[in-house]
Amino acid sequence: MSRTQLRISAVVLAVAIVVVAANALDHLPSGLRTQIDAERTALSQTQSQFGAIRSQVADQVQSAADLFNALPFGRDWPDHFGQASSELRSAANDVDQLTALAKHNRRSDREQVETLLAQEKQFRAKALTDAAGVQKEAAHWIDASHNLPQQIPEMERSYQAIHNFDLGPVTAVVQRAEADWPDKKSDLESRLGSERSIVAQVDAQWQSTAAARQRAAAGSLSGAEVGALLAFDDTLQTSATTLQKNAGELKTLSDQLYTSWDKLLVDMKSHDNDYQQELRTVRTRFPNAYAKTGDVTSDEQRTTVPRATYDAMRNDLGMAIEHKAEGKYDFEAEHVAQPAGFAYVAPYSQGSNQYGYWDHRDGRDFWVFYGQYALLRDLLFNHHYTPFDRYEWEDYRTYSTRGQTYYGHEGMGSAPKYGTQGSTTQSRYSSSSYAHSGGFRDSQYASKSGSYRSSQYSSPSAKDPNADHSPKTFGHSSPAPSAPRAAPPSRPPSRSPGRSFGRHR
Repeated sequence: MSRTQLRISAVVLAVAIVVVAANALDHLPSGLRTQIDAERTALSQTQSQFGAIRSQVADQVQSAADLFNALPFGRDWPDHFGQASSELRSAANDVDQLTALAKHNRRSDREQVETLLAQEKQFRAKALTDAAGVQKEAAHWIDASHNLPQQIPEMERSYQAIHNFDLGPVTAVVQRAEADWPDKKSDLESRLGSERSIVAQVDAQWQSTAAARQRAAAGSLSGAEVGALLAFDDTLQTSATTLQKNAGELKTLSDQLYTSWDKLLVDMKSHDNDYQQELRTVRTRFPNAYAKTGDVTSDEQRTTVPRATYDAMRNDLGMAIEHKAEGKYDFEAEHVAQPAGFAYVAPYSQGSNQYGYWDHRDGRDFWVFYGQYALLRDLLFNHHYTPFDRYEWEDYRTYSTRGQTYYGHEGMGSAPKYGTQGSTTQSRYSSSSYAHSGGFRDSQYASKSGSYRSSQYSSPSAKDPNADHSPKTFGHSSPAPSAPRAAPPSRPPSRSPGRSFGRHR
């Protein structure tokens, strides 16, 4: 062979080696192909198990038709199997896709294969778990029917627990809340009525099943009557649990009416994929709906949050991201971020409420908090309260009514006043972790202050240019609140049933 031929052969061989190597690198990893084969086998086995379970349950239901026709399970079991069958079909579709991807054998499909494998396993496992649950329940009812005489004493205990359940304590709590918060009377009474209905319905069923229970205890009950009595036994157990649970929830809901709270975003920071927020929860607890003062407390908690949550609140530093007024349940809390403290202001036409009043000075109307709420004011405004005027609050109400966040504006310009980019926020939270990380660095509004900084109704620290106007940083204590000042004698608060929290009635 000539040198030229040898060179050509060497080149061909090198190209072939490169092609083979490239093809090897482009294949799916062998481990994934093995998993696909294993899942195909596992799916076939699960389908066989599922079919056997469904046939077994169908035979049991057919052989004890009278029993199962009297039970809710007798109506529901086909639907349960239908759901499990749908999950199994989804698993089969995933296996079909995996088989096609394995045939194409492309490394670029690796991520899709891994996703489909995980999904298929979940569908397959869920289908088998659901089917096994139906199988177990069918066996339970058959076993219970064979041991019905032994169930009668347990039914007696369950009934007595319901019949003797003391609704007195929860009734007293509800009646007090209804008197204090008339707007909630209808809802509270409905919930309490549901509790009474559980007891009344169980009492009625207990009387109507007396003869059946006697025959069951003697072992002479059969057919559909067995199913009906077992269904009542199930009702007794469920009702006993529900009665206790609902009574506790009703007390909790009634108690929630006496507390207002706000959740403020007081700090945030991010590094790499770590996103943290610090929330201050400010609570005011009232002894009754007509109390002039409440007990104000607060706590702060730092939490790690998903990036989506962090990004959703990125513009809301210093804002109340949630607010729950007294006279409302916790699940009725507002979740649209708003400037902290604005929700406690009365409409101008009302003049005042339990928290403060509208004052008129130098040709302008502005809001003043009463001295007894100085702690609340300082916690909401981060020890840096500068009174805002009537027109700013009315702008806020317009936005709030629309379900929109109000960020305000400085003077006649477009610069925001509240939220992360707000000039007021940058002053109040200048020593936060967010500020230390350069969050305010590029803002042109950081040095601007409020129009009423020198007002006698501002927080004492707000009037001191050398004071620390910032919140605590992560892991440090908040500065102590300023001492409350006495309420001004002018414009005393008007009292009316319940509280408006600055809302129009």
